[in-house]
Amino acid sequence: MGENDPVTGSDSGLRLGLVEGDGIGPEVVRATREVVDEALTAAGVPPVDWVPLPMGTAAIAEFGDPLPEPTLRALAGLDAWILGPHDNASYPPEHRLGPPPGGVIRKHFGLYANIRPARTFPGVRSTAAEMDLVIVRENSEGFYADRNMFAGSGEFRPTEDVAMSVAVVTRRASERIAHTACRLAASRRKRLTIVHKANVLPMTTGLFRDVCREVARAHYPAVVVDDEHVDATAAHLVRAPGDYDVLVTENLFGDILSDLAGELSGSLGLAASINCSETTAMAQAVHGAAPALAGHNRANPAALQLSAAMLLQWLGARDDVPALRHAAERIEHAVAAVFAAGVATADLGGLASTSEFTEQVRARIHRW
Repeated sequence: MGENDPVTGSDSGLRLGLVEGDGIGPEVVRATREVVDEALTAAGVPPVDWVPLPMGTAAIAEFGDPLPEPTLRALAGLDAWILGPHDNASYPPEHRLGPPPGGVIRKHFGLYANIRPARTFPGVRSTAAEMDLVIVRENSEGFYADRNMFAGSGEFRPTEDVAMSVAVVTRRASERIAHTACRLAASRRKRLTIVHKANVLPMTTGLFRDVCREVARAHYPAVVVDDEHVDATAAHLVRAPGDYDVLVTENLFGDILSDLAGELSGSLGLAASINCSETTAMAQAVHGAAPALAGHNRANPAALQLSAAMLLQWLGARDDVPALRHAAERIEHAVAAVFAAGVATADLGGLASTSEFTEQVRARIHRW
């Protein structure tokens, strides 16, 4: 935020990027912007300076690139940004190679932490009777071949009949994600579960486990730490998800477990997340672009709206601005209240359109 604002001592509000993406992206991004504007007004925060930026199919048409250089340059000058769902499988063949735009952005800006909460909401049918957990996913290395090498991919094919993948785990990356997870656990119920597969991957996930233990023991004595094999965690999530508070794990395991947790909570349409470093963050829903729903006003905007609330919480903590955190809490409360009132989109068995759901959230922001 700038200088001399009534909230922070600056005269300009937040400058946030707005990247619509593909498929349902423009609809859910628009719905999220409306909710953020409403919440900030209610919390007494100056209006956001929204900066729309091209990405995806629209960017290919204009720039010949799904993530053009002007977009990357502009993102670097913003406080944070909201990234809509995108779908590189639908791009022309020459633009399907390599990581999708979101992956490029994460790597370019060093967004090493992917924080993915999963909770059950009253009024939403779910497999899990009770869940309120957060999966902290190391976002820069591990088994993801597009992120773990200095140059090129960690996946290769030496012969027509042999394919190989390299997983990278480093002490530095494990330490910084351990600090992120421990700080989060310390602010919640003070329980941390390290998820690994050290019985069969002792050098890589064993290093990850051991470094997380060391960080917790040395710096966060109030946090109770245990660890589990990833297959046991998957079973445990189905059986008793209420047993977990914060889980920390490597990239691939975190991706799979967070999708499982999101579905157990009711739908991936509820699965929010932020990708962040110590200084930069973006809000990004876990779900994809759902091109079949695009343009029909039927998409569920809740995941991106809750992701935006996480982003405001993160900015409020980074810049020590309580009003931003208050705005985030208003969004979270309003979305929960809408669900509790029985209002939901089709993916949750409801009848509300994207715009109707958003109007209900905007109204409840002022009732908190």
